Amino acid sequence: MSAALRHLLVVLGACGVPRFLQAEPDSVQQEVCRFTDHLKDVCGLAECTRYQRGRIIRDFLHQRFGRKHIDMEQLTIRDIRRFVTRYPDGCNAGAAHVAGVTLRSYLRFRTMQYNDPVEELIAAVPNVAGWRLAALPETLSDAAIEQFLNSFDRATASSLRDYAMARCLADLGLRAAEVVQIQLDDLNWREGTLQIRRTKSRRGYVIPLPEPTGRAIADYIRLARRKTTTSRAVFVRHYAPADVPLGTGRVHQAVHAAYVRCGWTEQSGTHLLRHSVARRLLRSGSSLKEVADVLRHQSIDTTAIYTKIDLRSLEAVALPWPGSKS
Repeated sequence: MSAALRHLLVVLGACGVPRFLQAEPDSVQQEVCRFTDHLKDVCGLAECTRYQRGRIIRDFLHQRFGRKHIDMEQLTIRDIRRFVTRYPDGCNAGAAHVAGVTLRSYLRFRTMQYNDPVEELIAAVPNVAGWRLAALPETLSDAAIEQFLNSFDRATASSLRDYAMARCLADLGLRAAEVVQIQLDDLNWREGTLQIRRTKSRRGYVIPLPEPTGRAIADYIRLARRKTTTSRAVFVRHYAPADVPLGTGRVHQAVHAAYVRCGWTEQSGTHLLRHSVARRLLRSGSSLKEVADVLRHQSIDTTAIYTKIDLRSLEAVALPWPGSKS
């Protein structure tokens, strides 16, 4: 029964209703879809960003209006501040900041589309304190990365696929969205390269394909991927609806399951592997510009946070602690 219901949700999602909206009333569904279309057509935001902001506005509308008609005249400054400061319960400053940015974006959308007088509400969205580069990127050691990759048994079609995706994350520093978008035509086996067509910055890149990564992908294609698959996506579903390209959620699930097998109950997310790639490059002597190129950062300022984990370079410029023996 549960499997049949999941398949029904997939069919509904294919009909144009995102899965995270399927339990909401029509008014919320239509409003969030109009907002995310605005983010795509007017703001030009990436799919993952639109998905995140759509979920936040869904929660806001659900919390304030429930199943009632959406009436912006009923919104108050108190509603705005309460949502940002309490979303989600126990959230950190980063999540609250994203909620505030999203709410401002939605209110501006209402002004552009419906000429709603919400200037006071926009001004009332609280600014969440945050300091750039304040966090310390969490990384895995080389031994931990090896343990992570060895946790895939590669005895089934799904485990071969998950292992190949994990190697793309751990070897190349790809984002989950970039992994699921890899097409068969993007692999150049003769030259040993992989083309990343759509990235967060909407730029295409051609990157070297390391031998272990290429071997993992080739093993999956030869041994596990169905020969009758018509999709050009490399990583596809193996169960009904079969041959459909995977979503990013499946990548996160595969990585989380590997963390659990390794006994890392506090680890989560695929960006831990991306951070670990940066750490490995810095330890091997790569410059910050080279790390930025590998991770495909548009600005080197984005890569600057990794200087905090480059202990070898920090030791070379560190000054003696006051009062200590020099």
